[in-house]
Amino acid sequence: MRFTQEKKETICSYIMEKIEEGRENVPVLVADAFNINLNTVHTYIRELIDQGKIIREKRGSYSLCKSTHDFMFSRSKGDLDDDLYIYEEAIVPLLSDLDTEIKLIWDYAFSEMINNVMDHSGAEHTWVTVIQDPKATTVVIRDDGIGIFRNVRENLNLRNNSEVITELLKGKLTTDRKKHSGEGIFFTSRMMDRFFIYSDKTFYAIDKFQNEWLTMIPDDESFSGTLVCMSLENDSRKTAKGVFDHYTNDNGEFDRTEIQLSTIFDRAPVSRSQAKRLCSRLNEFREVVLDFSDIEWMGQGFAHQIFVVFQRDNPEIRLIPRNMTNGVLSMWKHVTG
Repeated sequence: MRFTQEKKETICSYIMEKIEEGRENVPVLVADAFNINLNTVHTYIRELIDQGKIIREKRGSYSLCKSTHDFMFSRSKGDLDDDLYIYEEAIVPLLSDLDTEIKLIWDYAFSEMINNVMDHSGAEHTWVTVIQDPKATTVVIRDDGIGIFRNVRENLNLRNNSEVITELLKGKLTTDRKKHSGEGIFFTSRMMDRFFIYSDKTFYAIDKFQNEWLTMIPDDESFSGTLVCMSLENDSRKTAKGVFDHYTNDNGEFDRTEIQLSTIFDRAPVSRSQAKRLCSRLNEFREVVLDFSDIEWMGQGFAHQIFVVFQRDNPEIRLIPRNMTNGVLSMWKHVTG
């Protein structure tokens, strides 16, 4: 049976997806998923091998072909004077085969992250690693500077890294408003499929970080800088404009934010003080989505402070609770009447 080119590409993409997931008996999985015979699947697998996209490890076991490119840049040599120099040196040559929209996302994301290193870290050295396979591109930026959490904590007089992460999740956070809008980390993290920052033995991630991310973490106990990891599917349908439009109004103002509470709290935030910290600076937005995914319950004081006290004092702000479990929903109904 002959398939259209589009159907064939879909099947090949599925093959690589299952290989990336580390699944066993990939040919059988693919044959069952598309209701096709094993001979057809094996034909496509051989083509992917010939194209240099996958490797046959042993009978029935495959892995994606990966390439890794490492770069080091030094402030004393002037490498950190211009973000375009680093971008053109390390990134541009490796993105030539990607769609224009994907290149625009990488243009924005890399520029924002490397500018943070240049302007805030005080780092002497920056290391950039680009990891590519047929499915995705991953960029890791590491520096030997002060560390992002320590820098923000000390400049904004925050008590701990948990408070720093809470503020980063909201957006519009910067230690130097004359040079930066505080939007770079927020929008970059939403454009990526996977994004995390590691510094001061602390993670910042939009979603719960994956175990495989731990392999990126320096094993040097004296590491005091910052590590940023960004990953995006090569055929992602995301666009930079689409992400910006989602969080901005018709005038282009960044007035909407989304906060996944499970990245800040454990299963049950309970106190008014926790709620007050969460509500800090939310009056800079006009719409706030609070995502309660993985939060099993919330205390009466926490709920009352947000949905009654804060909402009463800021009636122009639209609070949108989302993905509430039965426990959370019950308390929300209790305090809002």
